[in-house]
This record gives sequence, C-alpha cells and structure tokens, in this order.
Amino acid sequence: MELPQRVSIIEVGPRDGLQNEKQLVPAQEKIKFIKKLKASGIQEMELTSFVSPKWVPQMSDAEQIIEHCLDDSTRNLVLVPNEKGVSRLLSSACKNAAFFVGVSNTFNQKNINKSTRDSMEELAPLIKDLKRNGFFVRACLSTAFYCPYEGKVDEQEVLALSEEFAALGVDELSVADTIGLANPQEVFELFSLLKHHLPSTLLIAAHFHDTRGMALANIFSALQAGIDRFDTSAGGLGGCPFAPGATGNVATEDAVFMLNRMGISTGIQLEPLLEAVEFIAPFVSRGLQSRQFLLSKTGKGALG
Repeated sequence: MELPQRVSIIEVGPRDGLQNEKQLVPAQEKIKFIKKLKASGIQEMELTSFVSPKWVPQMSDAEQIIEHCLDDSTRNLVLVPNEKGVSRLLSSACKNAAFFVGVSNTFNQKNINKSTRDSMEELAPLIKDLKRNGFFVRACLSTAFYCPYEGKVDEQEVLALSEEFAALGVDELSVADTIGLANPQEVFELFSLLKHHLPSTLLIAAHFHDTRGMALANIFSALQAGIDRFDTSAGGLGGCPFAPGATGNVATEDAVFMLNRMGISTGIQLEPLLEAVEFIAPFVSRGLQSRQFLLSKTGKGALG
C-alpha cells in the first residue's frame, strides 16, 4: 500500500469550529487558543472570517484576532465570503484568503441566499484580483458528497466546479463532506477522479465531518487516493447551521494520533495539542467528544 510519508493538517477550529458556538468566546481567549494550537506544531490554520457580525456574532472580533495572530511563519487563513469581506481583508495584514461555495445549489441558496452559479460569478473577479496581488487563495467546496436537501451530489458536478476554480488560479481546493454521510469507497472514487483531472500543482485537501463516525476511515481512504492535506478541528469543534444533523469536524487530535501511529509525519505534537483542547473546553457550550481528549481525561490515553 502506497501512502504519503507526510501529511499537512489545516486546523479549522478557531473559525469553522467556533463560528456556530452560541456562547461568545472572548477575543483574548481565542487568541490564547490559537497560540496554543500553533505551539503544538500546526503550520496552517483558519483564524477567523470577515462575515457580518449580524449573522455570525462569534466572528465580530476578526480584526482583533488577526492583529494578534500573524506574528509567525504559519499560513493564517481568513474566510472572505464576498466583496465586503475581501475589502476588510485588503485592509488587514493577512495575505491568505478562503472562499466557500456549495456544490449543491439548494445548500448554497439556504446558506448565502445565492445560487451556486451566482456565487461563482461574484467570486471570480475577486479571486483573480487577489491572485494578481500575490494572495494565497483557497476554495472550499461544501456538500461535495451529499446535500441535506438534494441528497447524493454528482461527482461530475464536483469536478466541474473544481475545474472552474482551478481555471481562476486558486492555490488549493478543500473538498468537504459537510453532513458526514460519505463512505470510504465514495471518498476514494471522488478524490481519485479529482487527482486525475485537476492540475498537479493544485493543492487538494479533504474536509470530513464525523457525524456518523466515519471521518477517520474516510481520511484513510483519501490517503489511498493520494490526498495528503486534511482539514481538522481541535476538540472536534464545529457544525453547520444550514446542514441539519451535521456535527463537528473530525478532531485534530484523533487524526494526528491515527496518522502518527501509522508512521505518517504531521509535525504536530499530541500533548500540547491536547492542552489547547483542554484550554478551550470551558468556553464552549457542548461537551467535546474526541476520543483522544476523553482518554486523556481518564489518564488512559496512549499518546503517539
């Protein structure tokens, strides 16, 4: 079996993980959380998002987060959903942008009140402008496997949208199982298709939710398809208000433990990572359910 020797972890806890948390987490605590995550060896992270505070109050401190968390060599990503978000990004010191589009038209409509096609028409000039100005641009494809409203998503639709983003010059695609319904066979088939048809220079990341307990199996399947980049969330934080039943992302500590035990390097140390999870736990309203975190609480965790 041929698997990558090294995997890159993109930590999404501070943004994707906290954005739907009902309990407002103070900015200073988010900053401490981010710095603890970086201390564990994480090199790429979604810090925050430039969205309307009216719709996502948790992200109202975005500028403050950026001001205090760019003082290192890590790739710090900020979600910019539209032109207003890009304008705020350009006024900051951050040079890494992430955009989100739902492959499912219904999901996109429910999420941002625009069709997938309308979203692409709005984002295309923004992406081109950012690339001309030397930004790293990441495109995140929601509902790439299943949609809570439309059901199974056609692989060819995912490929077509991916090719459209590639033509715009994005640096990376993050392909998401938003409602955690994909199985390992579907994961292998879709990522094999994307790897075969997309430019070899385009980074491809897999983004799995653990709604039905299949995220780690799906990571293993994606590895077999040649994927070596994964979005994960410390503590398994996350969810999606427009995807009924979607629970948190796969926990960073669970993914790191599995990969380390398989002899695949992540550059992340598990003990300080668990310390970061322990730190943020009191500030979130739901109990954290990651395996490694729960085992660490009992003293029975086998670190690796």
